[in-house]
Amino acid sequence: MSDEQEVKPDKPERKIMTPEEREAKVKAAAEARAARERAKAEAGGGDVPAPEAAADGAAGATPERKVLTDEEKEAKVKAAAEARAARAKAKEEAEAAAAEAAPKEPSHNQPRLDHAIAILKEKIAEDVVEESSINENNNHLPTLTIKNEHWYTCAELLKHDPEFQCDYLRNVSGADHETHMEVVYHMVSITTQHEYCIRVKTDRDQPSVDSVTPIWQTANWNEREIYDLLGIAFPGHPDLRRIMMSDDWVGHPLRKDYVPLDSEV
Repeated sequence: MSDEQEVKPDKPERKIMTPEEREAKVKAAAEARAARERAKAEAGGGDVPAPEAAADGAAGATPERKVLTDEEKEAKVKAAAEARAARAKAKEEAEAAAAEAAPKEPSHNQPRLDHAIAILKEKIAEDVVEESSINENNNHLPTLTIKNEHWYTCAELLKHDPEFQCDYLRNVSGADHETHMEVVYHMVSITTQHEYCIRVKTDRDQPSVDSVTPIWQTANWNEREIYDLLGIAFPGHPDLRRIMMSDDWVGHPLRKDYVPLDSEV
């Protein structure tokens, strides 16, 4: 080595830390960061992170995954099912509301119902029809409530008038509505295949509706059954007597206020 050549000082030897020293250094750094975060939070009014959490984050620790119990799993599944049901119900209600808001198309049988009302008013009486509607659930069946005092004349017209030709009485039934009684007739024209439902109301104290057995013979046993079970009289019937219960039976079993004389029967 020449005298002019500069002599460089030796580099200090790098100290190798023990695991305990490394852990202490990491912990000290974490505590320093936690202190800085605490000071920042106190200055800004925020929450202060726990030193343990900061230390864990600095050390790169992964939080342990919680193992759910059977009860917690069941509760979680139930909550998810309830959420799905709630969403489905909300969707259904929204669709129903949209359907109600949409303008409703008139029934294809509405013109026939209007025509029937016009004929009855013209040929019988202006007040002959009390109510009218289209029964959409029964194939859009035209339905009319006829005033009791006009019923027999109306029945004759429905059978014989060329506009109706209702030559087949399909069914007769009775109903107790508590405020009043009602007889319901379903009829059809074999020629035109047009069907009608006619309702006739009567009071509950002395219920009475003119018999249409002289017009449609099929009404005979139907009217006897209604008389037997509901107590509605049918003036003009050729043989109005009980048909199901015995002649000495007390009361009418299909009335809503019926109380049997013998509770064991």
